[in-house]
Amino acid sequence: MKTVTVGVRRLFPDRDHDLPLPGYMSSGAAGLDLPAALEGEVTLAPGEIRLIPTGLALAIPEGYEGQIRPRSGLALRHGIGLVNSPGTIDSDYRGEIGLPVINLGPKPYTIRRGDRVAQLVIQAVCRVDLRLSLELDDTERGAQGFGHSGA
Repeated sequence: MKTVTVGVRRLFPDRDHDLPLPGYMSSGAAGLDLPAALEGEVTLAPGEIRLIPTGLALAIPEGYEGQIRPRSGLALRHGIGLVNSPGTIDSDYRGEIGLPVINLGPKPYTIRRGDRVAQLVIQAVCRVDLRLSLELDDTERGAQGFGHSGA
């Protein structure tokens, strides 16, 4: 497994010194859990969307991106997700990482300071060279789209 160094900065160190840095919760985890840097708590009504701060900025190396993904346990147990999932953090972005959380569940859900709300996965990316073509090569699937496999 390759290790990539990503710089992390607390934007409000006096306020957030008590919060853990993002971390892997198991030896095989792909994502680092991100804590909520709330000054109190926020209760999301069903269907409500709120931007939850992390108080963190990242220096992701060129050639990589950060993907922000929901936590599966929150999604399954409470219907908590992210509006733009996965969200992308570009390597040249240095602002605060915000989490656009949505409550898709049937009951209000409260997020408290330090709650692990989402996860961050760092992935390699490649640039593509698009070439305009009049025709594309044939494949077995062809242009069959949504539901083509019968599921």
